[in-house]
Amino acid sequence: MSLGDRLRWLLVSSGGLGCSPFAPGTVGTLGGVALAVGLQAASPTLAAALWSWGVAAAVLWLWGSLQSRFVARVIGGEDPGLFVLDEVVGYVVTVAIAASLLGRLPDGLDHAAAFVAFRVFDVLKLPPARQLEDLPGAWGIMADDVAAGVQAGLVLWLALPLVRG
Repeated sequence: MSLGDRLRWLLVSSGGLGCSPFAPGTVGTLGGVALAVGLQAASPTLAAALWSWGVAAAVLWLWGSLQSRFVARVIGGEDPGLFVLDEVVGYVVTVAIAASLLGRLPDGLDHAAAFVAFRVFDVLKLPPARQLEDLPGAWGIMADDVAAGVQAGLVLWLALPLVRG
Protein backbone atom coordinates (compact mmCIF):
# COMPACT_ATOMS: atom_id res chain seq x y z
CA MET A 1 0.00 0.00 0.00
CA SER A 2 1.39 3.42 -0.94
CA LEU A 3 1.89 6.18 1.63
CA GLY A 4 -1.11 8.02 0.17
CA ASP A 5 -3.28 4.92 0.54
CA ARG A 6 -2.10 4.47 4.12
CA LEU A 7 -3.07 8.05 4.98
CA ARG A 8 -6.47 7.59 3.32
CA TRP A 9 -6.95 4.32 5.22
CA LEU A 10 -6.13 6.09 8.50
CA LEU A 11 -8.74 8.75 7.79
CA VAL A 12 -11.54 6.47 6.61
CA SER A 13 -10.93 4.10 9.54
CA SER A 14 -10.81 6.98 12.05
CA GLY A 15 -7.23 6.25 13.00
CA GLY A 16 -7.88 2.50 13.02
CA LEU A 17 -10.94 2.60 15.28
CA GLY A 18 -12.94 0.99 12.47
CA CYS A 19 -10.76 -2.11 12.81
CA SER A 20 -12.41 -2.98 16.12
CA PRO A 21 -13.49 -6.64 16.08
CA PHE A 22 -16.56 -5.65 18.10
CA ALA A 23 -19.03 -3.02 16.81
CA PRO A 24 -16.66 -1.07 14.55
CA GLY A 25 -19.31 1.57 13.81
CA THR A 26 -19.84 2.27 17.50
CA VAL A 27 -16.12 2.31 18.24
CA GLY A 28 -15.51 4.43 15.14
CA THR A 29 -18.03 6.99 16.36
CA LEU A 30 -15.58 7.73 19.17
CA GLY A 31 -13.44 9.40 16.51
CA GLY A 32 -16.33 11.78 15.92
CA VAL A 33 -16.61 12.44 19.64
CA ALA A 34 -12.88 13.24 19.80
CA LEU A 35 -13.13 15.54 16.78
CA ALA A 36 -16.22 17.37 18.06
CA VAL A 37 -14.84 17.80 21.59
CA GLY A 38 -11.46 18.91 20.25
CA LEU A 39 -12.99 21.51 17.94
CA GLN A 40 -15.27 22.67 20.76
CA ALA A 41 -12.29 23.07 23.11
CA ALA A 42 -10.57 25.23 20.49
CA SER A 43 -13.68 27.37 19.99
CA PRO A 44 -14.32 30.28 22.36
CA THR A 45 -18.01 30.65 21.45
CA LEU A 46 -20.97 28.64 20.24
CA ALA A 47 -20.75 30.39 16.87
CA ALA A 48 -17.09 29.41 16.49
CA ALA A 49 -17.84 25.80 17.44
CA LEU A 50 -20.75 25.63 15.00
CA TRP A 51 -18.56 27.04 12.24
CA SER A 52 -15.74 24.57 12.94
CA TRP A 53 -18.11 21.60 13.21
CA GLY A 54 -19.84 22.62 9.99
CA VAL A 55 -16.61 23.00 8.04
CA ALA A 56 -15.19 19.74 9.40
CA ALA A 57 -18.40 17.81 8.63
CA ALA A 58 -18.68 19.26 5.12
CA VAL A 59 -15.04 18.64 4.20
CA LEU A 60 -14.99 15.11 5.61
CA TRP A 61 -18.36 14.28 4.04
CA LEU A 62 -17.27 15.45 0.61
CA TRP A 63 -13.86 13.79 0.81
CA GLY A 64 -15.33 10.56 2.18
CA SER A 65 -18.00 10.50 -0.52
CA LEU A 66 -15.27 10.57 -3.17
CA GLN A 67 -13.54 7.46 -1.83
CA SER A 68 -15.55 4.81 -3.73
CA ARG A 69 -12.65 3.60 -5.85
CA PHE A 70 -10.31 3.52 -2.87
CA VAL A 71 -12.82 1.51 -0.84
CA ALA A 72 -13.34 -0.97 -3.69
CA ARG A 73 -9.62 -1.28 -4.46
CA VAL A 74 -8.07 -1.37 -0.98
CA ILE A 75 -10.82 -2.34 1.47
CA GLY A 76 -13.43 -4.17 -0.58
CA GLY A 77 -17.18 -4.45 -0.13
CA GLU A 78 -19.98 -1.91 -0.52
CA ASP A 79 -19.93 -0.61 3.07
CA PRO A 80 -16.99 -2.23 4.83
CA GLY A 81 -17.02 -2.13 8.62
CA LEU A 82 -13.66 -0.43 8.91
CA PHE A 83 -14.90 2.56 6.88
CA VAL A 84 -16.14 4.66 9.81
CA LEU A 85 -15.59 8.18 8.52
CA ASP A 86 -19.35 8.23 7.98
CA GLU A 87 -19.88 7.71 11.71
CA VAL A 88 -17.42 10.51 12.49
CA VAL A 89 -19.33 12.91 10.23
CA GLY A 90 -22.71 11.73 11.53
CA TYR A 91 -21.72 12.37 15.14
CA VAL A 92 -20.40 15.86 14.34
CA VAL A 93 -23.68 16.63 12.53
CA THR A 94 -25.63 15.39 15.58
CA VAL A 95 -23.75 17.69 17.94
CA ALA A 96 -23.92 20.67 15.59
CA ILE A 97 -27.69 20.34 15.07
CA ALA A 98 -28.44 19.89 18.77
CA ALA A 99 -26.13 22.71 19.91
CA SER A 100 -27.44 25.14 17.32
CA LEU A 101 -31.09 24.47 18.23
CA LEU A 102 -30.42 24.46 21.99
CA GLY A 103 -28.34 27.62 21.70
CA ARG A 104 -25.49 26.39 23.87
CA LEU A 105 -22.29 24.41 23.77
CA PRO A 106 -22.72 20.78 24.82
CA ASP A 107 -21.31 19.50 28.09
CA GLY A 108 -20.25 15.93 28.88
CA LEU A 109 -23.82 14.72 29.41
CA ASP A 110 -24.87 16.24 26.09
CA HIS A 111 -21.97 14.52 24.29
CA ALA A 112 -22.89 11.19 25.91
CA ALA A 113 -26.53 11.64 24.89
CA ALA A 114 -25.44 12.60 21.36
CA PHE A 115 -23.31 9.46 21.12
CA VAL A 116 -26.21 7.21 22.14
CA ALA A 117 -28.78 9.05 20.01
CA PHE A 118 -26.59 8.98 16.92
CA ARG A 119 -25.84 5.27 17.30
CA VAL A 120 -29.56 4.48 17.76
CA PHE A 121 -30.55 6.43 14.64
CA ASP A 122 -27.63 5.04 12.65
CA VAL A 123 -28.72 1.49 13.47
CA LEU A 124 -32.46 2.12 12.96
CA LYS A 125 -31.96 3.85 9.58
CA LEU A 126 -35.33 5.59 9.60
CA PRO A 127 -36.43 7.22 6.33
CA PRO A 128 -34.77 8.87 4.52
CA ALA A 129 -31.56 7.31 5.88
CA ARG A 130 -32.38 3.83 4.56
CA GLN A 131 -33.10 5.18 1.09
CA LEU A 132 -29.90 7.26 1.06
CA GLU A 133 -27.88 4.07 1.52
CA ASP A 134 -28.84 3.24 -2.07
CA LEU A 135 -26.84 6.13 -3.49
CA PRO A 136 -23.89 4.79 -5.49
CA GLY A 137 -20.57 3.99 -3.83
CA ALA A 138 -19.31 6.02 -0.92
CA TRP A 139 -22.04 8.62 -1.45
CA GLY A 140 -24.51 6.13 0.05
CA ILE A 141 -22.10 5.13 2.80
CA MET A 142 -21.80 8.76 3.90
CA ALA A 143 -25.30 10.13 3.25
CA ASP A 144 -27.27 7.78 5.49
CA ASP A 145 -25.14 8.74 8.49
CA VAL A 146 -25.66 12.44 7.83
CA ALA A 147 -29.42 11.79 7.83
CA ALA A 148 -29.10 9.81 11.08
CA GLY A 149 -27.10 12.70 12.56
CA VAL A 150 -29.81 15.21 11.64
CA GLN A 151 -32.49 12.96 13.15
CA ALA A 152 -30.48 12.40 16.34
CA GLY A 153 -29.76 16.13 16.66
CA LEU A 154 -33.45 16.98 16.36
CA VAL A 155 -34.40 14.39 18.98
CA LEU A 156 -31.74 15.75 21.35
CA TRP A 157 -33.12 19.26 20.86
CA LEU A 158 -36.50 17.98 22.01
CA ALA A 159 -35.31 15.58 24.70
CA LEU A 160 -32.42 17.31 26.48
CA PRO A 161 -34.52 20.14 27.94
CA LEU A 162 -36.93 17.54 29.35
CA VAL A 163 -34.12 15.50 30.88
CA ARG A 164 -32.41 18.55 32.37
CA GLY A 165 -35.64 20.04 33.65
